[in-house]
Parts: sequence; structure tokens; C-alpha cells
Amino acid sequence: MITDAVFRCYDKAEHYFSRSFERPAITFRRSGKNAGTAFLQQNRLNFHPILYKENSEVFIREVVPHEVSHLLVWILFGRVQPHGKEWQSVMRGVFDCSPSATHQFDVKRVSRSFSYKCDCDTYALSTRRHNNILKGAQYKCKKCSALLRAA
Repeated sequence: MITDAVFRCYDKAEHYFSRSFERPAITFRRSGKNAGTAFLQQNRLNFHPILYKENSEVFIREVVPHEVSHLLVWILFGRVQPHGKEWQSVMRGVFDCSPSATHQFDVKRVSRSFSYKCDCDTYALSTRRHNNILKGAQYKCKKCSALLRAA
């Protein structure tokens, strides 16, 4: 379904710009809270499979054109602001979509947290902070100044 939606977007863009575009590679990997990601220099789109499954209609209608627009803007204009005037123009003109930079999906299921404690409390740290701790970073409690440690 997503692949078909991507190809339909490319068909629209080819009609709009009167030129052809190489179709991108499409992957489905979890990517934190990102619904989709455009890898410009690789001509690749990645979509979050769980967020797609839970929000398929909105995903097809908003996320797919959003990410396709990033690749098209890269091809047409080169390095520009990610959600700048060129991207907004493609979103509006080609896909008749509102150029929103963020999604409104419920990310509770895909947001993993890790439990850490100090001398006075327990905290839920993000995956990023947890990974930083595994690499040697240290975080202190703002209340008691003790180092956070795995709970």
C-alpha cells in the first residue's frame, strides 16, 4: 500500500513537472518517533511500520507525500531548508497537502523508556539518554545531585 502511494506521488510529480524521476528504494524500519525519513543522497524512503499500521489512512495521505516531497526537492533544488519554501511549494502545488513538518500520531507504543533512579526518585529516560549512559555519559538528579543509575 505504501509503495503504491509513493509511486502515485511520483506519477503526480512527473505530470506536474513534465519530467521523469527515478523511483526511490523503500524500507520499513522502526525509527524512533519518526513516521518517515527521506535519505536524500541514497534516494531512499524509510517508513515506521508500527505508526503506519496504527494510522494507515493519514499516513498515506500526509506522511508519504511529505517524504516524497523531500526527495523531489533534493532532485530539483539541491541543498535547501528541509521544510523551506521549495518543500512547501511541492507539498501544496504537486500534492495539494498542507505543508506540516510534524505528525500528530500517538507514539506511546513506539516510545521506549528506561528506568533509572537516584537517592530520591525514579526517572524514565529516553532511549537516547539510555544509550548515552551506556557510552559513559553521566546524568545527575536535579533535586539530590546523585548520579542516576539503572533501577
